[in-house]
Formats: sequence, structure tokens, C-alpha cells
Amino acid sequence: MFNHSLSKDQEADAQNIWGRQLHFVGLPAQLKALWSQIPADRKCLFDTLTPFRTWLEKESCPSDVVLIQGDFGATWLMVQHALNNSLVPVYSVTVRQAREEMAPDGTVKNTHFFKHRMFRVYGI
Repeated sequence: MFNHSLSKDQEADAQNIWGRQLHFVGLPAQLKALWSQIPADRKCLFDTLTPFRTWLEKESCPSDVVLIQGDFGATWLMVQHALNNSLVPVYSVTVRQAREEMAPDGTVKNTHFFKHRMFRVYGI
């Protein structure tokens, strides 16, 4: 459950940690679109996340690793669901670098770069 595609660094790191036979399963397009735009006008997300819980239950087995990142509240709820179902929820840690360029008109352009560093298991 991740808004982006895995980078080559993330794939390689995951395979180094959890084995070369690791099989990556991404969210289906409809769920990926919903995950990237969790409704900001809902006080309760539990019902909104039903399709994610259902999909995760169908696609996973106990001890499977699941990458969960996104909307803070949705992430927290899905991490709890993963833990309650004997899954291993993880998140990607990145190093962030910024480059600042001053334009002749005085405006500033910031460019940010993110580089995968490692995966961390939630709760450890």
C-alpha cells in the first residue's frame, strides 16, 4: 500500500533482506487511485478502508511483508490491521536532499531528491 512504484533500490533492498524469491504485489489500479486520494472530508476512515482490508486478506499469508505508506490515519489503521493478521508491516526510509536555485527575478526554485536508505518494521 504505497502511492508510488517501488524504485530499483527498494526492490533490491527488499530482496536482500527477505530473499531473492520475493514476489511484489502492487495495489490494483482502482485501489491505488483511492490510496493516493484518501478523502479529506471524512472523520472516520474505517469504512473507506474496507476494500484495502479485503484485498490484503486475499493477497497475503501470515508473515508476509507489506509496505504501508500514505495518509497518516489510513496508514495507522492498515498497520494495525496488518499486525492483527500476523503480517509484517514496513515503511521505506529515505534520505532527502534539496537544491535551491535563485532566479534572476528573485524567485527561488527548490528541487527535492529522495533516495531509499532502508526499510523499517513498524513497532520496532
